[in-house]
Amino acid sequence: MAELTTIARPYAKAAFEYALEAKQLAEWSDMLAFSAGVVSDESMQQLLTSPHFTNEDQRDAMLKICQDKLDDKSSNFIKLLARNGRLLALPEIEVLFNFLRSEFEKTIEAHITSATELNEQQITQLKEKLTAKLGRQVEVDVEVDADILGGLIIQAEDLVIDGSVSGKLAKLSDTLNV
Repeated sequence: MAELTTIARPYAKAAFEYALEAKQLAEWSDMLAFSAGVVSDESMQQLLTSPHFTNEDQRDAMLKICQDKLDDKSSNFIKLLARNGRLLALPEIEVLFNFLRSEFEKTIEAHITSATELNEQQITQLKEKLTAKLGRQVEVDVEVDADILGGLIIQAEDLVIDGSVSGKLAKLSDTLNV
């Protein structure tokens, strides 16, 4: 995994710097997400790892599939990745690009799991508290999972706040079993 990150980092940085200069961060983020999804497809994985297909064959397949999402510059980016045999790094490039983007925009995405449906006021309060705690603008996606019994689980990058009833019961169980 570290090797793939090492390979992807200069491409992600170059893509980010171009997108920033061109004021196209959102467009490049969308293009990378789509392209990474294509590369992650099982059929495409077979094409990209098969010794029977050249880098040019792989490039042509990617360009054909992604043609509606590519402009001239992003098309050139895909061609560069194909020429260097780096198309399989696209998912990691997307992750690194989005990290650079969130650092630049001072944003962070938080995933909230709740035992019950949250209303807009509750979501807004959570966003405000997380923004204050993390010092960055927070975007949230909320999922309902009755299995946590009550409370919330909040995940934002490497921060996890488990305020769920099931989490507290598990901690209590661990404490009692010691």
